[in-house]
Amino acid sequence: MNKNPLLVPELREMLASGDTKALGEVCSAAHPAFIAELISALSPGEAWAVIRSVEHHLRADIFSHLDEESQVDIVENLSRGDVARLLTDMSPDDRADLVKRLPEERREMVLPGLAQAEREDIRRLTSYAEGTAGAVMTSDYATLTPGLTVAQAIERLRQVAPDRETIYYAYIVDENRHLLGFVSLRDLIIAPRTTMVDEIMHRDAVTAQVDEDQEQVARKIQKYDLIALPVLTAEGALVGIVTHDDAVDILVQEQQEDLEKLMAISGKHEAGSYLRTPALTHFRNRVYWVVSLAIFGLLSGYIIHRFEDTLSRVIILALYMPMLADTGGNTGSQSATVVVRALALREITPGDALRVLFKEFRVAIMLSGILGLLTWGRVMFLSWGSELPVGLSLGRIGGAIALALGLQVVSSTMIGALLPLGAARLKLDPAVVASPALTTMVDITGLLIYFTTARVVLGV
Repeated sequence: MNKNPLLVPELREMLASGDTKALGEVCSAAHPAFIAELISALSPGEAWAVIRSVEHHLRADIFSHLDEESQVDIVENLSRGDVARLLTDMSPDDRADLVKRLPEERREMVLPGLAQAEREDIRRLTSYAEGTAGAVMTSDYATLTPGLTVAQAIERLRQVAPDRETIYYAYIVDENRHLLGFVSLRDLIIAPRTTMVDEIMHRDAVTAQVDEDQEQVARKIQKYDLIALPVLTAEGALVGIVTHDDAVDILVQEQQEDLEKLMAISGKHEAGSYLRTPALTHFRNRVYWVVSLAIFGLLSGYIIHRFEDTLSRVIILALYMPMLADTGGNTGSQSATVVVRALALREITPGDALRVLFKEFRVAIMLSGILGLLTWGRVMFLSWGSELPVGLSLGRIGGAIALALGLQVVSSTMIGALLPLGAARLKLDPAVVASPALTTMVDITGLLIYFTTARVVLGV
């Protein structure tokens, strides 16, 4: 949903007049995500004045939908009491994320204002390494013991429901919090009231380890269509869950990161940070790869210089150099993209390199055949009547160009597949290595293929 520019002046008018009742009505009537998007156009002080006009539980909902930068800006201007009340109402995972982003001095000032249990929960959730299941999980989940009947379990869930992020899954644990299985709310509703919980629980729960990569966790939730995924310690104790909405956020973040890496952009890869990031930071994130590859790309100029004699004799070759570069870049990028995606989804591993290369080679042969034929026709049509060197026909020149383009398609497709596979083998990020290096390598190999083929076929 887009921001409604008409409502922002109206909100400012309500703030100026002190009409907190009207502000509360506006905020209560819309989804918290919409209100958060709306007030992101306000200053931190104005945004908090709007949030403060609603009830405590709704405050936390609206605040949690704000982007990370806006949350920190607002909290920086609040009293310790206001921050403590806000953190108390937030879900454990959102609360921990916010505390991690606060400056050290602010964090130490805020934490004493929280209850002991909440402080311990924050310290535990913030202790896990960034990018792991432990760092994105919430401790806000429902548990049951195996000795309960279905009726007792439903009553138990009814009591804890207001304080839990989800109760659709209830996890069955023993006295040491070892996960024994789980039941869904549907299981409990359709089972006879006197049935024991351990008789209907699912014992084959899909789980994650606290130190497991967050993207793998999100992929599990996606693969098995889960609402939440339990997170266990190495000893099998349940310590949290990752919910489906967090999985969506993780996948969006990972996809954005892969996309920016594919375009040789370094630095942080956070959603919604473009306008807030200074131009100098954008410059630093892009300049290293661009300059490095520009220096490496000087080889292209050297190759053209080496074949200057060939080019001067058959000037028509210069007309089709851009076509060769574009076609090679396109086919190489396609190959790199499908291989990077397959690696990211764990569909292939570096050990499958021969199978992948054989498949891409077959694809490249078919592409080179049809593109070579189209190229020959294009040369014959566009260059008909052009002045040609003595002893060379347009058909022969067109054949040389078509052959060079076909070889370039095969070469660039192989390079596009090899680069991410090689990067994965060396434990590097395939997305970082594939795209930046691909363009330069395809250009260099393409020029070599083009002029070498022309020299051999045309004898110039």
